[in-house]
Amino acid sequence: MSVVILDFGSQYTRLIARRIRELHAYSVILPGRATVEQISRHDPQAVILSGGPASVLQPGAPHPDERLFDLNLPILGICYGMQYLVQRFGGRVIPTGTREYGRAVLTRHAGALFAGMDETEPQVWMSHSDAVVELPPEWRVTAETEDNPIAAVESPDGQLFGMQFHPEVVHTPQGKVILENFLRISGVPLDWTPERTLERLIAKVRERTDGGKKRVLLAVSGGVDSSTLALLLTRAGIEHTAVFVDHGLLRLNEREEVEQALLPLGVNLVTVDASERFISALAGITDPEEKRKVIGSEFIGVFREEARKRGPFHLLAQGTLYPDVIESAGSEGSASIKSHHNVGGLPDDIGFDLLEPFRYLFKDEVRRLAALLGLPDELGQRHPFPGPGLAIRIIGEATPERLRILREADALFISALKEWGLYKQTWQALAVLTPVRSVGVVGDERRYGYILALRAVTSVDGMTADWARLPHDFLDFVASRITRRIPEIGRVVYDITSKPPATIEWE
Repeated sequence: MSVVILDFGSQYTRLIARRIRELHAYSVILPGRATVEQISRHDPQAVILSGGPASVLQPGAPHPDERLFDLNLPILGICYGMQYLVQRFGGRVIPTGTREYGRAVLTRHAGALFAGMDETEPQVWMSHSDAVVELPPEWRVTAETEDNPIAAVESPDGQLFGMQFHPEVVHTPQGKVILENFLRISGVPLDWTPERTLERLIAKVRERTDGGKKRVLLAVSGGVDSSTLALLLTRAGIEHTAVFVDHGLLRLNEREEVEQALLPLGVNLVTVDASERFISALAGITDPEEKRKVIGSEFIGVFREEARKRGPFHLLAQGTLYPDVIESAGSEGSASIKSHHNVGGLPDDIGFDLLEPFRYLFKDEVRRLAALLGLPDELGQRHPFPGPGLAIRIIGEATPERLRILREADALFISALKEWGLYKQTWQALAVLTPVRSVGVVGDERRYGYILALRAVTSVDGMTADWARLPHDFLDFVASRITRRIPEIGRVVYDITSKPPATIEWE
């Protein structure tokens, strides 16, 4: 059973899904206009209508399939979702002429959704420009603020709920209490735990492989997603070959770390050394998109060769995560952010059916599965690393010499973060080798060295990120260590740009 979240373009929709899962209930995000048939495939026990940038007063404003209400499911409307419910059942919504955005305080709250909340006036987060001014027949107000006399509503049968504020954001401190009450009212089972998730995934992959009879090909990158998937296939008793392509663009000692972590755990791992092939193909290329295309093309070539050599295979396993699916699909009223196709952009005609057991999981959920499956922390807790590797952390041509310099600098930065106890406090940390050189002095001699940029960010899922406030003493320590041990680097700078407007990677 699940909670289906219908997305009408809110910037907070993913947070709703995360909060529901944090309460140990399974949630899935579907487009706002999803059909009842699409909704029913997920065995819904309750539905949440998200907020969104549209107004219910606009012609053609998005709304769910009308047949949704024939399912007799508990429904919670948030912001736009509340306004839609009110209008749909005969109430009235008007434009306010101004946008209410920011903190507010509930001066009154009552009813099942607010059970267990502190009696003091709780803070909530508003973000809307329309307001409900008249309720549908027999509906009642369950919360109000000083400026908003209808901040939450409830239908007479106790099945439909609406709130003008956002319970999913951290600025509504007791929002999880409200969401937990909704789950309790709806009878949603609170069994979305790592242990139960692992049981379901093992059953799923055994079903997709006809009890393990179909052979599976998996590309291992060394990251937590593909490594955990390799262990899942092993635990499920699935005949598989995990191919790890060393393209010469890896971090220091990464190949050895992957092999030492996975081979003892029973993963059928095959390492292919294609470093000369990739580095030769990148010679003279400076444009970042061209680098990605070349690396993707070479990877496809290597992977196809290995598939022919070691096949036949029936399924291609990928570590696709839920954020990849959401970003690729976009949402109601919002553009698709980017397309994802894991395994270096493998084409559709590679000849296998896809097996993507993690496509409805978030990164932190995969990390918990990794711990259950015994993946060492060196891989299970490691920071994300791009498929094109260090090639896109070198501005300009990725030559063997520049790769060596960056590989050493990156290792010094990461090891220092671990020494100072800062590694797990950051979502991702990296070093970028710029083509710019600057004058320095070493002893009594002039030195003309590269400028190296360090970047570290904090995040939940990588969609947005804030630059990490690393201690000044640490930055001084790591800059001194890098310039002292790598003579080709003459200056170290620290990137303090958040995402947005920047991306986490530089290229």
